[in-house]
Amino acid sequence: MKATIGIIGGSGLYSMKGFKTHEEVRLETAWGEPSDAYIVGKLDKTRIAFLARHGRGHRFSPSEINYRANIWGMKMLGVERILSLSAVGSLKEDLHPRDFLIPDQFIDRTMSRAATYFGDGLVAHVSFAEPVCPQLAALAADACRGARVTARRGGTYVCMEGPAFSTKAESNLYRSWGADVIGMTNLTEAKLAREAEICYLTIAMVTDYDCWRPEHDAVTVQDILGHLSANSAAAQRVIAKAILRMPPDRQCKCGSALSHALMTDRAAIPDAARRKLGLLVEKYLGEP
Repeated sequence: MKATIGIIGGSGLYSMKGFKTHEEVRLETAWGEPSDAYIVGKLDKTRIAFLARHGRGHRFSPSEINYRANIWGMKMLGVERILSLSAVGSLKEDLHPRDFLIPDQFIDRTMSRAATYFGDGLVAHVSFAEPVCPQLAALAADACRGARVTARRGGTYVCMEGPAFSTKAESNLYRSWGADVIGMTNLTEAKLAREAEICYLTIAMVTDYDCWRPEHDAVTVQDILGHLSANSAAAQRVIAKAILRMPPDRQCKCGSALSHALMTDRAAIPDAARRKLGLLVEKYLGEP
């Protein structure tokens, strides 16, 4: 079963309402198993695939997620655009819990993740100066307005390793850099989606302030769960609006990200690497 749009849900968003004729699709990839089955079906008239990033029941920590399998599975299903939803902490006083941010930049503070499909004899360096699809960013900002969700377009997402949260020194360091929110997942997805030539967008949903704020310790688990629930409901309204307004054609460079990225001499590429990465590179290299 094929889909053109992928939705990746994070903490507090493990399913999508409004699916029609949906079914679970379990995939095996060359990179292992994705976090869960893809829920594939129709939202309005558009075929979409939903994946719970942490697995249903929140079984995988950010460092345990098989990001390569998750994005590869989307590619196998024919997905061309991914809308990724993620719970984040705010690094700015004026970014409140239940606000959404549509970041256009990332800072990588991860340490132990596989964040590329390339290697083993086939080298590629994709452009990542602008890590978010501008067409999707504009669409998401418009959808937030239509869904009456307080959202800001543009900003920087710090992606930390986790699973522990930041120290106060780290949190204040990120603030001094001008970063806006902090999370543990989305940069890795964005890098892999770019290599897979899939348009990618993060909708960062604020659940609380990071620990830089003096009142941080007064926040209760019940407070955070309440924000997660409200954010989940708002996110589903935003996604529904975005899909209704999604243009049929991509008007960005995401779909040709590998066109000038493959560095290895064609004659030197091992057959095993060509076969393993065929889904991405066959259109540039041809069959082995």
